[in-house]
Amino acid sequence: MTPPLPQSVLLVDGYNIIGAWSCLKRTRDTAGLETARSELIEVIISYSAYMGYETQIVFDAHYQNTCSSKEVITELVTTYYTDFGQTADTYIEKLCASLRPSLAQSIISRIIVATSDRTQQLMVQGYGAEWISAQQFCCEVENTVCRRQQKSKQNKKSNGRFLANTIDAKARARLAEMRLGLK
Repeated sequence: MTPPLPQSVLLVDGYNIIGAWSCLKRTRDTAGLETARSELIEVIISYSAYMGYETQIVFDAHYQNTCSSKEVITELVTTYYTDFGQTADTYIEKLCASLRPSLAQSIISRIIVATSDRTQQLMVQGYGAEWISAQQFCCEVENTVCRRQQKSKQNKKSNGRFLANTIDAKARARLAEMRLGLK
């Protein structure tokens, strides 16, 4: 039996993505930052589940004098809010540095950082991580949603409007026998 493929890790600069995706920016401007964060998290949950990525969405403390906190959203997705004065960029860079040995030992197969911050791009690539811009990430997420929907449509086939049409043929034959008193 072959061992499972190493896990891929996705690190998302949360506020950078919110500011770059027009739909999330619009939500932030009309409904508030909390709503935009929730929408981003929901999208990332679906994307990470489909791709199998272990994902951490990182948010700056956003000028609030609070301690860092980590929240496990699903088995694959966590959110991290940095300490006051720490940026998401520095947290992601430190995380990439700490994951570098796991990457070198093939414990994880990839580290992907989603941000449009040019300086961060250069830093994380120095640690062996891949970089994807916010716009490229948006396209990737949208394409994944489309693939998932197409796959779902292929798996669904219309069996008509009757319940009996949804039962497999063997079960339907057995029910007919019972109805007719044959067994």
